[in-house]
Amino acid sequence: MVYDGWSWWLWSSNIEANLRWTVIALSIASIIFIWHEWVSKKWKKQEMPLPPGPGGLPFLGNLLILEPDLHLCFAKLAKIYGPIMKLKLGSKLCVVLSSPLLAKEVLRDQDAVFANRSPPIAGKTVTYGGIDVIWSPNGPSWRTMRKVFGQKLMSNKSLDACYGLRQQEVHQMIKDVYSKIGTPINIGEMMFLTMLNLFMTMLWGGTLQGEEKASLGVEIRKVVSEMVDLSLKTNISDIFPVLAWLDIQGIERRGKKLLAWMDRIIDSVISQRLKMDGEERKVGKEEEKKDFLQFLLELQKDGDATTSLTMIQLKALLLDIIGGGTDTTSSTVEWAMAELMQHPEIMRKSQKEIEEVVGMDNLVEESHLSRLSYLNALVKETLRLHPVIPFLVPHCPNVSSTVGGYTIPSGTSVFINVWTLHRDPESWERPLEFLPERFLSNVTEKYDYRGNNFTYIPFGSGRRICAGIPLAEKMTMYVLASLLHSFEWKVPNGIELDLSEKFGIVLKKKTPLVITPVPRLSNVKLYI
Repeated sequence: MVYDGWSWWLWSSNIEANLRWTVIALSIASIIFIWHEWVSKKWKKQEMPLPPGPGGLPFLGNLLILEPDLHLCFAKLAKIYGPIMKLKLGSKLCVVLSSPLLAKEVLRDQDAVFANRSPPIAGKTVTYGGIDVIWSPNGPSWRTMRKVFGQKLMSNKSLDACYGLRQQEVHQMIKDVYSKIGTPINIGEMMFLTMLNLFMTMLWGGTLQGEEKASLGVEIRKVVSEMVDLSLKTNISDIFPVLAWLDIQGIERRGKKLLAWMDRIIDSVISQRLKMDGEERKVGKEEEKKDFLQFLLELQKDGDATTSLTMIQLKALLLDIIGGGTDTTSSTVEWAMAELMQHPEIMRKSQKEIEEVVGMDNLVEESHLSRLSYLNALVKETLRLHPVIPFLVPHCPNVSSTVGGYTIPSGTSVFINVWTLHRDPESWERPLEFLPERFLSNVTEKYDYRGNNFTYIPFGSGRRICAGIPLAEKMTMYVLASLLHSFEWKVPNGIELDLSEKFGIVLKKKTPLVITPVPRLSNVKLYI
């Protein structure tokens, strides 16, 4: 009984103690819960909301309100919801910015936060898993490739070394146009082929010659065109990542086949270059016509830790130059020619300037370009009205951030609507008119391609600004000056000029420009 009594008292005491501790624990938990709820509500009040935007449907989001010409669609929506707005495309959150101040916040003030990418499946597939300069995430690997691209390939020394290669291709273009005198020419198509030949010559012109180079050009042309077409297709796997493993449209499978095809071509060229006996190449000739592949292989062999590339990175850079330069530069030249056909007085003014600098007994050379200020203004005005990449390459914040008083969650695709920025009446006088003179006044000296003025950013700004600006500027000016100096251009009878746009990764003319060349130079030898 003593034992039982003791046991009962002990058990009873334990119950009381357990109850006391339970009450204390529940009280503490209640206090913590109440405190947490109060703090959460206070934080939610302080936390910035998401940007405004149109209401969407479950699962689909805002997909059904989008129009084919997205730059026009986004411009109309911005008038309703303001210069920063959100759109839900399937499960993907997107934010569109349409003002210089907001562009500056993302591209300059918070550059490090927004310097990442969210590549589409097609883009990632055809660039060795997105390891190139365009799609690589901000980090050591990207910085190495960017340094090689910007400081090595795009340096004045490198570009000067391969000038002879560019010169021979531009002269070949003049010869080809002359063979079609009096015949209507599709300028966009001709420019694409010219630019592709130019880029291939600069990439590996010292390795391939004659028929071998021509046959390779045909093959690459086909692959590049299909890569571009593939990238333009709406991919269900991008809109609904949960379905990506199914590859419903077969875009990823096709992209892998195209990459394998291109990889085989590049491997073949690299193998030929590595087998070439360096002792048989004269030093002077090598310096005069040195191509990019030679630069890259030398860097891979002799570069330090900050410039040494893997073979995959080297090939990704070559693909960037071909894919990123061909379509964009040829489209700019076509738009410039289209505007000149619409404004013959501007064409005459530009031709007069070129004639004064070059003379009628010579062909245009790159040494003339620095003195063609009106032509330079003409190209800048073309890129203002018709920016090559109307939204730039989308930026993606690596952490949640605040822009314009709104929260931009991590992983959001952020589009800068450059097309709208360049037509903003608050920034530009008579913004819809083609006026190269606006880039000639002292007031507008600040409008360069370096992205420091956020009312004019055709190549972007910040650390992800286009790395190929020096080459794009040289080639656009050189080709355009050569076309204007060597030929007069006329619209064929019965054809009306159409300056409507077709949206895509690259902003193109909806109707191809078809015009007829007439010789300007009296010396026929300059054409052959």
